[in-house]
Amino acid sequence: MKNRFYKALFLSGLTLTLTSLSGCTDLSETLYSQINAEQYYNNRQEVLAAVLRPYTHANAWIAPTSQQSYWRLNELSADQLAWPQKGRHGYDDAQWIRLHGHSWTFTENNIWNPWSLLFTGVGFCNSVLGDFNRIDFAQIGVNDTDKAAFTAELRVFRALHYMKLMDLYGNVPIVTTVGTPLSPPTAPRAEVFAFVEKELKESVDQLPNLSKALIGRITKAAGYSILAELYLNAQVWSGTARWDDCIAACDKIISGQTGGLNGAPVLDASLISTFNNTNDNSREALFQLTYDFQATPTRCGWNSDFYHFAQRLIYNGDANGNNGVVVIPSAYDAYADNDLRKSTWFLIGPQFQAANPTQPVLGTEEYRDKQLVFVKEIRRASEGKTSSTMIDGEENSGARFNKYRPGQQTEAKYWSNDWLIYRLTDIYFYKAEALMRKNGNVATPEALQLINAVRQRAFAAADYVPYTTATLTLNELLAERGREFVFEGKRRTDMIRFGAFTTASWWDHQPSNDPNKTLFPIPQRQLAANPNLKQNPGYPSQ
Repeated sequence: MKNRFYKALFLSGLTLTLTSLSGCTDLSETLYSQINAEQYYNNRQEVLAAVLRPYTHANAWIAPTSQQSYWRLNELSADQLAWPQKGRHGYDDAQWIRLHGHSWTFTENNIWNPWSLLFTGVGFCNSVLGDFNRIDFAQIGVNDTDKAAFTAELRVFRALHYMKLMDLYGNVPIVTTVGTPLSPPTAPRAEVFAFVEKELKESVDQLPNLSKALIGRITKAAGYSILAELYLNAQVWSGTARWDDCIAACDKIISGQTGGLNGAPVLDASLISTFNNTNDNSREALFQLTYDFQATPTRCGWNSDFYHFAQRLIYNGDANGNNGVVVIPSAYDAYADNDLRKSTWFLIGPQFQAANPTQPVLGTEEYRDKQLVFVKEIRRASEGKTSSTMIDGEENSGARFNKYRPGQQTEAKYWSNDWLIYRLTDIYFYKAEALMRKNGNVATPEALQLINAVRQRAFAAADYVPYTTATLTLNELLAERGREFVFEGKRRTDMIRFGAFTTASWWDHQPSNDPNKTLFPIPQRQLAANPNLKQNPGYPSQ
């Protein structure tokens, strides 16, 4: 049975500082009851409940669960996914249009909410780490090894939050103690990078190896995955390339030294098993948000962002959505027709009811009472129009998300899919890219082996053509990363690392050629609350 640690109660006796509910600048403690930390931590289980609290919060910022989140900023500003207006739906004060067109402002919630969510996660980690300094662990039956592991787990998880803050905003305050300082100053991005690296290097080897009993927890596999991502992006984030360090972190995982969920990590043979509702059995997963919808009321609620108004019928499920995020036509066309990812990870074409496969799913807007047929184009075909932009969609526009499949509500593990943050495929791509960049941007034999091992499962044997040194260029590696990691929240970061985010064109998007757009602005309400914050270049300071 899947580990159910998300059921652990976060009891009101814990004193927590949710730093960013008032912004990152108000670090005064908020007491939620008159029971202080010394009275709360009475045994190992209560310590564990505190350690686990940041995980439940991560559901809000790292997965597409209807929040204005890290995931939305990193995908809807890039070249694969968009939330276009579809008839009377989806304009939403043009916030998605501004993300798509790189014309965001520092006053909008899309910019502020990821900051708030990520710093709230930092606050959870800081508060518990602060409590640890006041606890007599021996008295409550927690040995030194477990204390060190719990501390390392929180430090590494906090480092992950800071890495994502650094990715989005560049220069951010570094706060490790609740309430100190009250108005933290902006730290340069290179300094944030150094802090994240130090936290990881001092903590990662105190973590336990990944095992089925620790599914969804920060373990060595997660820690070294974070290190590998940090070093892969080091040239952008710190100004200095760290390819050898990236390769070394990847090798720890690939060699099996960091453990695995079901034996040593290996690539899953199936394009479906990594993401389906029994993917807690995946051999590929390294770190994931875990869900057991049969045991708890919580599931990964991607339906809100992705699903059509009548999509529950397509899966024989219990949830529809906002008919929001779709695949950009040029991203859909980036897959060869014989690429099995194209036919497996997207919904397109006529839709039928899963519970009654002869019955069509009917539209509710432009195609009311007609069969719903998803098309790759974003245009008002019902009116005979041919223009295709962010304001020209209708209810069936765009190929749809089908990478994570909930199954039917009659299934034993309905909608218990874990949301993967790192998988072995990430590590293969990280190492291959680092090898290529060390080799003058030319694929080495090992880089080819790594990418071909992943790509092979995307084609029938008769259709598979492996990459060669001539065909696996850096540009092709970026394209292949897009095809493999679509929907996974990684695309903007990748495009920046490859120098394409502000210079490339896609669908109706024209390049800004503004290097300042590789960072989002410090949110206006943070600047107003904390005079020690410094705005990023190219954005207003008040």
